[in-house]
Amino acid sequence: MSRGYHHRNVFAQLDEPMARRLGREPGESVTVRQRARGVLGVVIRTWPEEGRVLEAIRGWIPRAPELLMACGDTDIHSYVEGFPLSAICPGGMRLDPALVASLAGLFADLVKVPRGTLPPLPSAWPCDGDSTGFLRRLAVLAEEQVRQPNWAEFGGLFGSLGVPEDVLRRYADRLPTLSPRPYALLHTDLHRDNVIVPFVAEPPLICVDWELASYGDPLHDLATHLVRMRYPADQWNEVTTAWRRAVAHECPAAVVAMEQELRHYVDFERAQSVFPDTMRAARGLGTAAEPKGLRAAARNIRDALERAKGPLALGELPGAAAVEEILHRWHSARFASRKAPARPAPPFVRHGVYENAERVRFPDAAVEEALAAEEVAGPEHVFKGTGHLNTVVRVREPVHATVIVRRRLDGAGFEDMGRLDESEVLRALEIFCKRVRAPRLLAVGSTGPGDDFVVHSYVGRPDRLGAPRHPEDGLMPGEADELVNQLCDLTLVPVARFGGEPRPEGFYVWLCARLADLVARLPKETRQLARVLGLPDAHRLRDILARHQVSERRPVLLHGDLNPWNLVIDGDGGLTLIDWELAMVGDPLYDLVRHLHLTPCKSWIRHRMYQRWAGQLGDEYTKGWTEDINVYRWIEVVRSAYVDLHRLTAVAGMEAPNVRRSLATYQRTIMTATSALGLRGCQMTNLHLAKALSGAGDAGEWK
Repeated sequence: MSRGYHHRNVFAQLDEPMARRLGREPGESVTVRQRARGVLGVVIRTWPEEGRVLEAIRGWIPRAPELLMACGDTDIHSYVEGFPLSAICPGGMRLDPALVASLAGLFADLVKVPRGTLPPLPSAWPCDGDSTGFLRRLAVLAEEQVRQPNWAEFGGLFGSLGVPEDVLRRYADRLPTLSPRPYALLHTDLHRDNVIVPFVAEPPLICVDWELASYGDPLHDLATHLVRMRYPADQWNEVTTAWRRAVAHECPAAVVAMEQELRHYVDFERAQSVFPDTMRAARGLGTAAEPKGLRAAARNIRDALERAKGPLALGELPGAAAVEEILHRWHSARFASRKAPARPAPPFVRHGVYENAERVRFPDAAVEEALAAEEVAGPEHVFKGTGHLNTVVRVREPVHATVIVRRRLDGAGFEDMGRLDESEVLRALEIFCKRVRAPRLLAVGSTGPGDDFVVHSYVGRPDRLGAPRHPEDGLMPGEADELVNQLCDLTLVPVARFGGEPRPEGFYVWLCARLADLVARLPKETRQLARVLGLPDAHRLRDILARHQVSERRPVLLHGDLNPWNLVIDGDGGLTLIDWELAMVGDPLYDLVRHLHLTPCKSWIRHRMYQRWAGQLGDEYTKGWTEDINVYRWIEVVRSAYVDLHRLTAVAGMEAPNVRRSLATYQRTIMTATSALGLRGCQMTNLHLAKALSGAGDAGEWK
């Protein structure tokens, strides 16, 4: 499932009755698009029904989604296979020149669509070729469809920010006279989420989400594309040159005076964006008495004001602190004006506080201060991983400490291999294994139903709230030695403490079963893409994995996810292991092999770590290890092939740096995985996709 501003998209497969009704094949994938309820009206619409547009472009825009059924607020579209461009080339990243040329080709396809195939235009639409009238019409629609309907709720906020009520009317009065250009079909929302990179070569790119399509001056489409694609500033000229070349080939008159007049459409995009950007940021503060993410919302609003200042001729803008204060006052007044008195936020409920004789107790007052600081923390203090949202805050009363508040992310747990409770693991480390450097557990509680949190000691420089230092490029020899020492020390933790029965089938059999279960739980669209790429389904994967066996070694506590960003280099040069959310009980060899799979590593460092590990542990922990290394390496690259594919298709968890690194080399991952499984992988004929997934990074494991 994916969610945009205006629709909720659910991917499904047709059963036999529905397939007959739609004239499709049973099992075929479709996209069910449901109009989201209660969203802000902050976009300009030309046609109310997206389905009419899809019917009009059929046969003209290659492989655009087809409307299969429309029923009220729900449409069923044909499913477009591939990866969103945002998944393989996120916003702000420079695009390859060949990819830029293909994007320009999409705009060239648009100008070829005949006017007669499109739905009827609204009344008062300017005449074909009237570029001046079209730009003025856009300003009027922004006034009528965006500003006016929302002014009752947000007018006071805009007034305080220095955006007057008549700002768009005055903007329209200042618009210049533009050169005539023939009208064309416009997408108007062609950003990275709405461009699909398919597996096959033709067409190399596919446009989706046509709900904001329009008909007018093609320069408007280029302007919205430039702004919303978030190109690096130094790539704008390359994009406009490619657009001019491609569009001029189909319609030379469409590029007349574009060098002089494109800026007017860019100005309009930035001018009208101040309204949706501000309203979304303000709505995002939530409905509680205390706003959430106030500083980040204020920063977004300040940036939107700065971009719109020139086009809208705004006066002196309030500074960042003033915007934050204005936003807080607006939120407080809105909260207080509700007819029904709002219930105060529930106090946190303490599930447990852990202490020992070696440190100061972390009392209730300290927890309350930490949670209050979390509410107003800026984005530079918030770090998103694959499973938790981490906020670094300072607590001054009644203890002076830097701590980290961790909250489980929605949808986390996809790789929940071991099912050990992270808090219990940290408690066990404190009691039995003090030489393993890990965060201290300070508090566990909740601020309401389903709103659990934990508080850990902060690992990093206590005088800075920024991100700690991680061995992103691999461990130095001393750091590698220390990590091995700590992995060996984990044998001191009594695993019986964590409950559960011994696994009679053995750790490797259990690990394979968990991986097969993970594959079976993948969303349908991910499983379908896995088949296209040559990866087996869960049943066949079980059979392939069962061909291998490993020696049985004494089980120990494992970290389970020792990627570089879960290792922190302390100020004294020590190494601390954080994020124990995937901890498990199992084969001690597995932790070391998985670390070396996830971390760049020279071959001599790898050899050093294995030899040190084997030299420190007895035979009960190491027997047969040299023969079993490749089996665990093999299963981990297979796991990465499925997990990274899920992240690509769901565009999930991609903010985490370890995820970005693994996705950068996905093409190599899929080739290695299918080869290890003895299967033939898919040969991607789309060079854009193959090049994007091959990346420029080096994971370091297979040197």
